[in-house]
This record gives sequence, C-alpha cells and structure tokens, in this order.
Amino acid sequence: MRKHYPVIAFVCIAISAVMVSTNVLGHGDVQPQPVDTTGLEPLGEWRTENPYSTDNDRAVEIGQVGYTKNCARCHGLEAVSGGLAPDLRELQPGAEDDEWYIGIVREGFFQNGVPKMPPFEGILNQEAMWAIRTWLETRPKE
Repeated sequence: MRKHYPVIAFVCIAISAVMVSTNVLGHGDVQPQPVDTTGLEPLGEWRTENPYSTDNDRAVEIGQVGYTKNCARCHGLEAVSGGLAPDLRELQPGAEDDEWYIGIVREGFFQNGVPKMPPFEGILNQEAMWAIRTWLETRPKE
C-alpha cells in the first residue's frame, strides 16, 4: 500500500490543480462576443446619435443581451457598477453622451497606453452598439 502513496499524491495534486485552474479561468469568457441584431433596421453609415428609442422593444431586448455578453463583467450586472469600471447608468440621454459612448465603444479606452476597455468595432455592429445604449437608458440610476 505504501508504494501507492506517490501515485495517490500525484493524482490528488493533479485534481487540485485542475480545480484551481477551472476556478481561475472559469471567471467567464473574456473575449468580446458578437450580438445577433436580427429585427433591427440596418443603419448604414456610422451615427453619432442613438437612432433607437426606449420604445423600441427589440432594441432594448438585443441591448440587454449584448450588454450581458460583453459589458457586465466590468460594468456590472444589470448595469450596476461595482466600481471596477464606470457606471453606465450615469450616461445622459442625448447627443453629447451618445457621441462619447459610441466613440469609446468603437475605439476602446486606453490610459497611459494601457488598454482599459477593448475596442468593439469589427466585433459588434453599429446596431448592437446602439441597442446596448438603448437598453442602458432603461436602467434606473437609483
């Protein structure tokens, strides 16, 4: 039985390593995910103002899915920030914040050359980006 101790110890260490790596890597898929925008009118040229209103139920629905898949890990579940990244419920409706929002989402955000938010242009289409903004406008600031 004693000669099996090294094998048992090795198996226990291997299982522990797998469990620890699963917890570390299991935080979630940190790669940006595309969003299905079927049902939204194609927008064509890039806009600087949100073309959707909160009355557009399809835009709100797609925006919630897009936010959950791509934004929640940093900006918080249901758009309630835990402090890691800005609370996007603070964005004001209107042209000024729309322009700021779309610029950051398209190009990402870098601070002192360090990426703080990845660029989403080429991953999310314009319709998905504006749908997320539309959904954010439905979130209470509390």
